[in-house]
Amino acid sequence: MKTPVADKGDMTPVFDFLERRKGLLDAVVISGGEPTLQKKLVTFLSRIKSMGFLVKLDTNGSRPQVLRALLAEGFVDYVAMDIKASLGHYTPGITSQCDPKSLLTSIELIMDSAPDYEFRTTCVKPFITLESITEILQRIKGAKRYALQTYRPKKILDSAFFEDCDPGCDQTDLKTFQSLALTYVDDCLIR
Repeated sequence: MKTPVADKGDMTPVFDFLERRKGLLDAVVISGGEPTLQKKLVTFLSRIKSMGFLVKLDTNGSRPQVLRALLAEGFVDYVAMDIKASLGHYTPGITSQCDPKSLLTSIELIMDSAPDYEFRTTCVKPFITLESITEILQRIKGAKRYALQTYRPKKILDSAFFEDCDPGCDQTDLKTFQSLALTYVDDCLIR
């Protein structure tokens, strides 16, 4: 179950829903946008944990200071961090503002402190190539789990972006990436 986190508004309906699902649900996934931007995230997760649920956090890794606090307080049981490209190539294609040092800090923090975790990359050309996968793998060397996700076009904001290329990596690409990944990480899945 994905539960939205809001800075404003009454969260009572969310907690009422979770209360009714005790014994039926084991965990709550906190995803986004980027959930670490939410001002009341600590309070929200504290309440969920007090209800006995496990928490999975999906993050882009841009706010390691928030991630550090959540892990230190024991509010997160599993972290899934998206790595969208090699760290030096986030701008301008992925985002207009990116601090690669923050991403690297989050990677290190997750590997050192998260109870369980995975890193994942959605394989979209031109961002993901054998070269970029190699750079990503060098950053997450020794990680427990890395997931290569198949790109599934649904709603593209600017279809002209992919006008001159097929953005999807085929199964041969994914298998090549997986073989390489298994020389760096303990487990590599293709989703």
